[in-house]
Amino acid sequence: MDNDNNDNNDNIDIDKDKKSFTPKTIFWMIIKNILFICVFVSVFFGIQKLLMPKYMSSVYEGALIAEYYDEALPHDVIFIGNCEMYTNISPVTLWEHYGISSYIRGGPNQLIWQSYYLLEDTLRYEKPSAVVFNVITMQDDKPEREEYNRLNIDGMRFSPSKISSAKASAVNGESLLSYIFPLFRYHDRWSELHADDFRYYFSRDKVSINGYMMRCDVKPVGIIPAGKKLPDYRFSEITYKYLDMITELCKNNGIELILIKTPVIFPHWYEQWDEQMTDYAKENELIYINFLDLTDEIGIDFSTDTYSAGLNLNVYGAEKFSLYLGKILSDHTTDKRSDLEYAAVWDEKIQMYNWLKEQQEREFYEHGKISTIKIPG
Repeated sequence: MDNDNNDNNDNIDIDKDKKSFTPKTIFWMIIKNILFICVFVSVFFGIQKLLMPKYMSSVYEGALIAEYYDEALPHDVIFIGNCEMYTNISPVTLWEHYGISSYIRGGPNQLIWQSYYLLEDTLRYEKPSAVVFNVITMQDDKPEREEYNRLNIDGMRFSPSKISSAKASAVNGESLLSYIFPLFRYHDRWSELHADDFRYYFSRDKVSINGYMMRCDVKPVGIIPAGKKLPDYRFSEITYKYLDMITELCKNNGIELILIKTPVIFPHWYEQWDEQMTDYAKENELIYINFLDLTDEIGIDFSTDTYSAGLNLNVYGAEKFSLYLGKILSDHTTDKRSDLEYAAVWDEKIQMYNWLKEQQEREFYEHGKISTIKIPG
């Protein structure tokens, strides 16, 4: 009898288990798991967003890359490169005088592979008529510091291009996972959090106008030393590899690639480097212009047109250079000033540009330095 009772009890338990996994209970189990995953993911990315540097109080350049994704309309010209791009070219000047809609996708010490993957990323959103690349970055064939990598990569939206850029840029000890999930890089910032981390959690002020960081202060060029002798003036295989990739990417997309050396004195641009770029442009049927040889024709005055003793142009030098450059770019673009949609967008940008210029000029006149970099959102 006891065995029969046990068998009956076992059957009852099995029946209970079967009843507990009805379609309705399975459905709600799935819903609960999905909700748990959603909450976990939301908390994870919420904390990551809080801990990531906002670049609103210092190192403003760190906000440059991400600002591009706020653009409403496509562009005729995309500039890629390091600080020689985002400080030396005024997109507002190009628009006002030539109707060229342009954007500078530049970052501090931007390496050539970072420029390539940033261009690749840009082409996911638009196909410009021309791409302008600054060849000064041909001199660097190794990543220097993680901090520079972060300034050029963290602001990119997640994509295969961002992953590839991180792989190519990582220095010893860096984790690729920390570029995909920056929380792993910034997890210890709890003690460094300040008001800006909360103030700019949802939105940030602008630090540029179409990628251009304005400076109205003046620091003239003093003595210009001769460039130090190098053991080898040839650009490395890795930089040529990525220049070839930029060239091929542009040709495959029907984009005119223009190589330039901007008209600034430092770092030194050697004659041997200039010859290599001239030869490369000829071999690949590209335009290459060394604007450093045209400073007099452009009207650059290094006693008034630089804020860093010849390393970068200030707004006055950038406007002169952009006015000259626009003549060349206008052959590869169309004047969009009669397009009402573009005109409305650029009118707003012009207002921001003029406001910031007036603010910085007043500060430099009154205090001998500028403190306003951001444009309130």
